[in-house]
Amino acid sequence: MKLFRCQCCGQTLYFENTVCLNCGSTLGYLPEADRMLAVAPDGPVWRALPDAGAQTQDADPGPLRFCRNWERSACNWMLPCPEGDAAGEAGYCLACQHNRTVPDLSTPEHVALWIKIEAAKRRLVYSLLRLNLPRPLPESGHPQPLSFAFLADDPGSAEPVMTGHADGVITIALIEADDAAREERRSQMGEAYRTLLGHFRHEVGHYYWDILVRDDPAALEACRALFGDERADYAAALQRHYETGAPDGWENRFVSAYATMHPWEDWAETWAHYLHMVDTLETAAALGLRVDAGADLTAQVHIDPYQSRDAATLIDTWVPLTLALNSLNRSMGQQDLYPFSLPPDVQAKLRFVHDIVHQTSRGREPSARQPV
Repeated sequence: MKLFRCQCCGQTLYFENTVCLNCGSTLGYLPEADRMLAVAPDGPVWRALPDAGAQTQDADPGPLRFCRNWERSACNWMLPCPEGDAAGEAGYCLACQHNRTVPDLSTPEHVALWIKIEAAKRRLVYSLLRLNLPRPLPESGHPQPLSFAFLADDPGSAEPVMTGHADGVITIALIEADDAAREERRSQMGEAYRTLLGHFRHEVGHYYWDILVRDDPAALEACRALFGDERADYAAALQRHYETGAPDGWENRFVSAYATMHPWEDWAETWAHYLHMVDTLETAAALGLRVDAGADLTAQVHIDPYQSRDAATLIDTWVPLTLALNSLNRSMGQQDLYPFSLPPDVQAKLRFVHDIVHQTSRGREPSARQPV
């Protein structure tokens, strides 16, 4: 994620900011222009404030509205307001248009957890926009649109909500937004890493396997050569994984223990790590980070990872950066921020994901700021 700047005072802004802590301006993110804007109300709409430090002003985006979920402090994205429609109701932004189900918001505890989920979702959608990946909307007529269901456990049911993907619907269990509960699950399941954003990136990997691999014979054959045959019995593989765990030596071929369970999970875990990589590298580039740990662990992070056509460049930069991140975390008494390694087999899988993503991106018009 890149950093943003308040055009009124020059203050550095984070993606989640809703108010500039320096000048007090109201902030909103306009995904169509990839801009964080300081805005002021103009009757029923909002307008971007002038850039006080610029010799030339960016194009005026015109009248804007906040996403309808802004009213619940669950979204800071904006959308253009068509001229002459100032009296109309606010709609949903490019991210929230994909919501299919949200929890019962009459329960305050649900609202607090849902707001956390929405923040992670927006980071995911930012990456999908930057990578120009298809994002068919639920009302688009696409046979498998991308949608999200955020569900709380039913007190009257013994079966908890399970995070997962099925037929384009990504379900996130509301309890995963509870930090203590999520950490307890991570520890019980022996996982090195478990975050809300990680769930989104993993589950959307399943979605893009359906969209980008399943119906492309050449991609499917190449995918099976690297990840294995996804026609293997999934239920049996799941049972075997939780009974016996990952096989000995898995670290030489898989990015995580869970990736060993089934070829679909290997793909989804690799996809998630690819999104971890490009988003974190963009942040490192925005900060101008340089890592010099000797030998082959030197990197000047100055690339735009979302535009890089060369997977090897991304990986060669990522490995020393993770060493730096883990070392900094240990200095603060924390566990490794990135508790994974990338052996040659995993790097080959990451290159495959990278190539699939960029073949798709190059094959589409650069209109990722518009829903398709």
